[in-house]
Amino acid sequence: MKDSMSGAASPWEQADGDQYVQNISRKIPGYALQYDLLDTLITARLEEREKQEKQQEKPRLLVVGAGGGQEILKLGLSHPGWSFIGLEPSPGMLRTAEQRLGAAGLMDRVELYPVELAAWRSCVLYDAATCMLVLHFVQGRENKLALLRSIAARLQPGAPICLSAICGVPGTPAWELQMAGWRLHMLGNGIAEDEWQTFEQSFGLTSHLLPAAEMEKLLEEAGFTAISRFFGAYLIDGWVAVKAEDQP
Repeated sequence: MKDSMSGAASPWEQADGDQYVQNISRKIPGYALQYDLLDTLITARLEEREKQEKQQEKPRLLVVGAGGGQEILKLGLSHPGWSFIGLEPSPGMLRTAEQRLGAAGLMDRVELYPVELAAWRSCVLYDAATCMLVLHFVQGRENKLALLRSIAARLQPGAPICLSAICGVPGTPAWELQMAGWRLHMLGNGIAEDEWQTFEQSFGLTSHLLPAAEMEKLLEEAGFTAISRFFGAYLIDGWVAVKAEDQP
């Protein structure tokens, strides 16, 4: 994933997407758990809506920042009837996603596009969306809000979204404590000290953070409701919400 405003490579992006996929779970505790929880939350919401509306069409999901294809792989294998649109501006990451999803036999239900959401044109309203580990790369509160509003505009009313992002206030005592623990976690999992330092120095350069409470306000302003936190690990927070029924 690249910083969507500056075009600079993020500290998570490796020389190739395969290395990213191999290393990301060593950097983020509970990385796979995020996607297990995402699966159950989206599934529960879609099953509820199917009962209420007697929906016959198979769900279509929008994946903003598809990365190496992790959420599509997880959801696609669990739900043979679901189809996916994945947007990812990094060519290396997109190639990795194509390889992983192709090897899993999922590409007949997946369309991947090398673009950011703002540059993508579609008239389809989707049944659910994900935006995992993306928003901290978007610079500025208004740009984060614009991205969330753009996602909401592409969802059916009542559709769920799952997202996660690094949150916090750099330089505060709480921040320093969490970062110290995160450093030990990464080093203990084989991440090199210089790679940690690159990550640590990225805040304010390629990563642009808001406090978790402010992120929840953004979701509300963007037209989402039923906002709740489903994941937390060091400075990473994850939320689930639904597009308000009265939103166009």
